[in-house]
Amino acid sequence: MRDKENPPIMGRATAAIHRGGLAGPVYGEVSVPIFQTSTFAFPSAEAGAARFTGEEPGFIYTRLGNPTVQALEECVTALEQGSAGHATATGMAAISAVCLGLLSQGDHVLAGDCLYGPTHVVLDRELTRFGISVTFVDTADPGRVAEAIRPNTRPLFVETPANPTLKITDLAAMARITQERQVWLAVDNTFATPHLQRPLTLGADLVVHSLTKLLNGHSDVLGGMIVVKDAELSKKIKRILSLFGGTMDPHQAWLILRGVRTLALRVDQALTNAQKLAEFLAQHPQVEWVRYPGLPSHPGHDIAKQQMDGFGAMLCFGVRGGLEGGRVLMNHLRLITLAVSLGGVESLIQHPASMTHAGMPRDKRLAAGIGDEMVRLSVGCEDLADLMADLDQALQAIP
Repeated sequence: MRDKENPPIMGRATAAIHRGGLAGPVYGEVSVPIFQTSTFAFPSAEAGAARFTGEEPGFIYTRLGNPTVQALEECVTALEQGSAGHATATGMAAISAVCLGLLSQGDHVLAGDCLYGPTHVVLDRELTRFGISVTFVDTADPGRVAEAIRPNTRPLFVETPANPTLKITDLAAMARITQERQVWLAVDNTFATPHLQRPLTLGADLVVHSLTKLLNGHSDVLGGMIVVKDAELSKKIKRILSLFGGTMDPHQAWLILRGVRTLALRVDQALTNAQKLAEFLAQHPQVEWVRYPGLPSHPGHDIAKQQMDGFGAMLCFGVRGGLEGGRVLMNHLRLITLAVSLGGVESLIQHPASMTHAGMPRDKRLAAGIGDEMVRLSVGCEDLADLMADLDQALQAIP
């Protein structure tokens, strides 16, 4: 039986494989079972009442908690070095739960100017309908962040590396600013994963993930996660998830937990490929610029080197010929798949301005550095030579 109160000290790869499981296996199973049940029987009327009041532990109803989902929550929480984790149906359900759980009418949100497209839309168009104001700021500039905080600012929300520009935010600097002003620091850690970056250890109050991406790693299931440092934040978020129903299904949880077990292998292979491809693209005559934190030319290279254990599997670049050049490139690829999303074992490429970030107003999109010539590449685990050859032949097709 595993001692869940005193787990052994583990490295990141070991923890991804071994953390999160049942306190006592039923039949000696190695894989966490899928508890595909909507409700749980009580041993007695008294026990059922005690579970509802919280006086006794135990499961009640899968929307409120499930052993398979709990195993995933425990695993990701351990990887992020948090105190509690809450799995959600999608990554956007995680974003929404944070907003609904922690914000009230009259509050102010400060957010990075470069975010995942739907996150930007929720903050910019949906929260404002409920009397919540939002300001977008360049989080790579701590001075601007400090100036933008108001008395009613509740969270500072950042992505680092940011989607899709790969902008790097100094998390330790953000934590100093937010702690001085009594503002929560929320970090979307999807691009880095806890294998490469652990924002809570740098001073963040909560972390969100789209588990759909690198943590799952196989482009076959949706999911999200919120990991918190403070018990009070955890209670607020858990309440909202239970009431609004954005929780995770046990089969989702089982699939994602299976993906997490190979996180280190997949991420290490993908980031090795990404570094080589970034260097290759930076020298290609049909490429105007490349943004990848592992390149010394990247403005956030030194900060990424300090706060990350690797530079990740995502990169973006601008092609000659602008929007039309990008279309030619994407339409001539033979191996790399033209699709949105990211973080799978297969490499994916897409055009942010017309796809994932099409919902952003053009002026805000351009101000955030998302130009029409940009393509975003999620680097997978294929052989490097095959990826390089595919990009080269597609780039050569640009007039």
